[in-house]
Amino acid sequence: MKNTFYHNNLSKGKWDEQNFAKQMANIGSEVERCIKWKNKDRTERSQLAFFRALELMDFTIADKKNIHRLGELCRTREVLVDYFFADNQYKSSDILWQKYFRAFNRYANLTDRK
Repeated sequence: MKNTFYHNNLSKGKWDEQNFAKQMANIGSEVERCIKWKNKDRTERSQLAFFRALELMDFTIADKKNIHRLGELCRTREVLVDYFFADNQYKSSDILWQKYFRAFNRYANLTDRK
């Protein structure tokens, strides 16, 4: 069975070369797209963005340098799935996810300047 990835260039190990903040910022970019398309009632585009976000989250979880973050990463993945595809039992919101991931984006931009 052949694996198919949304991010083929990252599936070959390139994802692991990024630091944690950049990984999370990239996941956040897909979550932002998911929210944008969901709010414009473009379900198919929103779902594709969400699946790309999950793929990047899975790459981040599999990255050995993030082993000490597995609790946060796995819980984040769980709550994302709950928000976008289940009953939202954790009472997440678009704003909550935007704030969460934008913090990583700001930090990733700061580390790029060094």
